[in-house]
Amino acid sequence: MSSPQCFENPPNLSSTCGAGRVEELAGLKTYVTGPSDSKRAVVLIADVFGYEAPKLRKLADKVASAGFLVVVPDFLYGDPIDLSNPNFDREAWRKIHSTDKGYEDAKPVIAALSSKGVSAVGAAGFCWGGKVLVKLAGTEDIQAAVILHPGHMTEDEIEAVKIPTAILGAEIDHASPPEELKKFGEIMSAKTEFESYVKIFPSVSHGWSVRYDDDNEFAVKSAEEAQEDMLNWFSKHVK
Repeated sequence: MSSPQCFENPPNLSSTCGAGRVEELAGLKTYVTGPSDSKRAVVLIADVFGYEAPKLRKLADKVASAGFLVVVPDFLYGDPIDLSNPNFDREAWRKIHSTDKGYEDAKPVIAALSSKGVSAVGAAGFCWGGKVLVKLAGTEDIQAAVILHPGHMTEDEIEAVKIPTAILGAEIDHASPPEELKKFGEIMSAKTEFESYVKIFPSVSHGWSVRYDDDNEFAVKSAEEAQEDMLNWFSKHVK
């Protein structure tokens, strides 16, 4: 998560946006949307701007409309990246909010969903959240993963993946360049015990799927395509 692209086109955060509600789940404030009695759940793991990003919540509502219980936990504890603060220390922030900690915090969230009667869980991670998710994909705590324009992942992390995993990347991405993602796709495709794929979206940049420019028709359509791919993956593997 060291690329400057991680901080481009920041959202205007809103604590009240979305059709859902904020509840506490596993000790974390969490945006919750969709049928509360669903046996299928999806966890969305935000980028560095956190769970109050309107386009992320809009996506959560879209996934919920397909019948999933969708949760977007505040894995950043009310402390998203703040680019408006000239004294903001990005390196200190990274140490506090490591993706390893995000991974550890995600496990009780999944356990809490199971305790509510959920029998299948998928997860999508964006940038910082993609780094968290690749670690989760190395367990069998969830049934499917969609990793979107992730922070830098390692071959060891990809080698450890155990569940159906889709990686949706951007052509213009310094954190996870297309050639690197394609190599990861080759590693995963050698494993016949689960389905996987890598798709590179042309002419878009890191972060585009939830930080697209509303005035850029091409970017909007590309984001919608990625979101549809994500939803199709969950419909196929989370059941």
